[in-house]
Amino acid sequence: MFCDIMEINGETKIFAVIGDPIAHSLSPKMHNSNIEALSLNYTYLAFNVKEDNIQNVIDGAKSLQISGLNVTIPHKIKIIKYLDEIDPLAEKIGAVNTIKFEYTPNGAIAKGYNTDATGAMRALKEKCDLKNKNVLILGAGGAARAIGFALCNEEINSLCILNRNISRALDLAGDITSKTDYNVRFDTFENINSYLKDTDILIHTTPNGMYPNNDDEPLVYAQQMNPNMVVFDIVYNPLETTILKEAKKIGATRVSGLKMFLYQGAEAFTIWTGQDANIDAMEKVILESSGIDDLGDF
Repeated sequence: MFCDIMEINGETKIFAVIGDPIAHSLSPKMHNSNIEALSLNYTYLAFNVKEDNIQNVIDGAKSLQISGLNVTIPHKIKIIKYLDEIDPLAEKIGAVNTIKFEYTPNGAIAKGYNTDATGAMRALKEKCDLKNKNVLILGAGGAARAIGFALCNEEINSLCILNRNISRALDLAGDITSKTDYNVRFDTFENINSYLKDTDILIHTTPNGMYPNNDDEPLVYAQQMNPNMVVFDIVYNPLETTILKEAKKIGATRVSGLKMFLYQGAEAFTIWTGQDANIDAMEKVILESSGIDDLGDF
């Protein structure tokens, strides 16, 4: 049972997630479970924010004395220009998924961070060694940026980015190449077969298969994979996405987006509060909300 409405008062600190869509998000349940476990006078909400209203978010949050925000699809890049400060890693990545607000007598400061990178690497490293691996990323949005830059700190062998819109893949590949020691390749989804044969780790970062579009056709099918491949889908609702179902057919190692979601959330909480999150409480509630007892082979 989460914080009762009667317990919320004028000293309750407010945290929230913004995105569009947002109804599927498990962030409120995950963070409120952590808040309850730690007996804190906080609460966590979800706000659906359309792209044409993103410029009003930061000023509105400051006016309401909100303590912290998570930022999800499709706002992770566009939100940056409305921030007062940005963490060096988030600046390098060019995408923000966590915002901390600090209030002083001289005014309010909104600082952006990126915990997607930390969460994704922790989830992947639980299942495989990243060194000398050939990695293929599907998608070129904010999460792909975070993961791409993070991977280039892990001594991988190669990185390639595929996207439906090739200009976005080019922009991201060029940005990573200019800031790292890697020559990042890029292409469209149409040519995926020419890259899959050499892929050790396949990472899906698009909304394909995300609730409520659970039955979307996967971007990659089992016959295109191999059993030695690691397949990581950052989508966590549903738990078993279409691409992960395909990976199961071939016996490939699967990594659920639920793990990345869990670890990025715990890191965000620490940024906001300076405290360690209760990861056990957070994991328990998101598993229950997904209708499962444990992550099994994920």
